Amino acid sequence: MELDAQLNDAPCGYFSITAEGLLLRSVNRTMLHMLGYDSLELANRHVESILSVANRLFFHTYFYPYIQLYGHVKEMYLALRTKDGRDLPVLMNGVRQERGGELFIDCVALEMNKRIEHEKDILRTKTQLEALYQATHEANMRLEQLHAEYEAKQQELLRLNAQWEALATTDPLTGLRNRRFFKDSLAALLEDNARTGQPFSLLILDIDHFKRINDTYGHPVGDLVLASLAALLRTASGSADIAARFGGEEFVVLMPGADRASALEAAERYRAGVEAASWEGLRITISVGAATVSPSDTDESLVNRADQALYASKAGGRNRVTHAEAEL
Repeated sequence: MELDAQLNDAPCGYFSITAEGLLLRSVNRTMLHMLGYDSLELANRHVESILSVANRLFFHTYFYPYIQLYGHVKEMYLALRTKDGRDLPVLMNGVRQERGGELFIDCVALEMNKRIEHEKDILRTKTQLEALYQATHEANMRLEQLHAEYEAKQQELLRLNAQWEALATTDPLTGLRNRRFFKDSLAALLEDNARTGQPFSLLILDIDHFKRINDTYGHPVGDLVLASLAALLRTASGSADIAARFGGEEFVVLMPGADRASALEAAERYRAGVEAASWEGLRITISVGAATVSPSDTDESLVNRADQALYASKAGGRNRVTHAEAEL
């Protein structure tokens, strides 16, 4: 798409991607300049070509599903990858629109300079504090004021960091932790297990015949089922457990300290709770696969063992629990 001069040189980056292929259809000169590309180098390239590996996961688990569901995304923080390999922090807005019978996702990106300025300001203030402590009484009065400003800016930076981290690790539909947070937590538990021998277990829960629900009642009802199941998981989980949306209709629960018996007991509690819950006339059940960590496990092998146990539950008739050790 040919961009007009005003949009081409707007004081913010602009690009458009297809709703299906996620190809960069049009990019304005401002965005090309921000990323260090020339002319139409980015035209018809996949959007992943301007994302780091970490931000590709964030894009596909948060931005893309959210905009498909709600039609827009506002003030999402992520880092784009420049041509020379640098991370460029931006604040991005997106909207899904139809043009000529085809759906597009139009995005606007603003460079995030405020956070950098906060950090620079804190360092400048700290340097001034060190010099002013050696000055006169009048300088000491000024020092107290600067110290208060420094503390306020530092707290604001911590608040912003916490807010961005929460957005980056939360599934927007269900409010549970997302796949990124799950993978980080799994890695930490494996490291702790290798160091201390502390056991833990993993559950993978899948809604039985979920496609039939979407096909019969529509995606809004399907989304409501996902959100309701997430609420049930939050209520039934232990205080140390980590419940997350793994993708689609699959959920995972990490259970620190749980051995095989504890994992099976919790899995059965989840299964029975879902079967007994009120679903507004629908019959909702789940199948569960469980695995307890072994000394040889990696993150991939533990997930695969739990997934195989889930497959066994599905193959065995659904609405049941299977532990990976039962499949040995």
